[in-house]
Amino acid sequence: MNKANFYSTRLFLNAVIPVMKEINQEYGYFGNRNCKVQISVDTSEGRLGTHFVVEDGKMNTVLACTDDADVTFHFPNEEHFINFFKGKSTKLPKIKGLGKPGIVVATFRTLLKMSALLGAKEPPKEEAVKALVVKLFFYLLSTGISQLNKLGHEDVVNWTKTSPNRVYGWSVDGYEEAGAYLRVKAGKTKAARGMYTRSQPFFTMRFADLDSALAILLSTGDLLQLTAEKKLIMEGAPEYGAQIGDYMMLVGSYVQ
Repeated sequence: MNKANFYSTRLFLNAVIPVMKEINQEYGYFGNRNCKVQISVDTSEGRLGTHFVVEDGKMNTVLACTDDADVTFHFPNEEHFINFFKGKSTKLPKIKGLGKPGIVVATFRTLLKMSALLGAKEPPKEEAVKALVVKLFFYLLSTGISQLNKLGHEDVVNWTKTSPNRVYGWSVDGYEEAGAYLRVKAGKTKAARGMYTRSQPFFTMRFADLDSALAILLSTGDLLQLTAEKKLIMEGAPEYGAQIGDYMMLVGSYVQ
């Protein structure tokens, strides 16, 4: 088994593709449609997929395959799937449901917007788009770390299995809706969106503004400089910031 492909495939299905929900919420590509759309791939362990139940244009995510999708984008193997989502291949998947062009187009537009936002090389100019990109990355990274733990990645499992009940957060001042957090306890992890409000998180990677967050997320800024300028504040022991940073990079290594 190719471990890199194993983790990449499952992170795309369970952490990256689900942010299509946020993109559709922002741009409304599905209008008022009611339908089911699916993205699936054949692996050595069988067919895997993520599908969305769209009700009055709003998407609900299901991390599993369905047999009654109106439109399915299907990939015959992991290599094709991974290369497509990493932008290394323009070869299209097999599309089932071409008789419903409105749904096909809505799915394509959502996928293309996701690719444009997550694949950006420089920050967008509009403030609202900046906030959306930060939110997508925070969601992806927190969910990705949790998924690696659930998938049995040795490095992440070794970290979580001895951990007491702790919450790690990502936030930007003035943009609570862009926050995300990860809860870790005795080998179990759970990622969630928004700010953790029940108590002060054990550690928070807090940014002073959207541009500072994007400088780190898009690798266009210097971490030490941002920290010195108090644009990036590590609320908690510095060693935990380095640790979380390592796991963020680990997720990135599988999906970029």
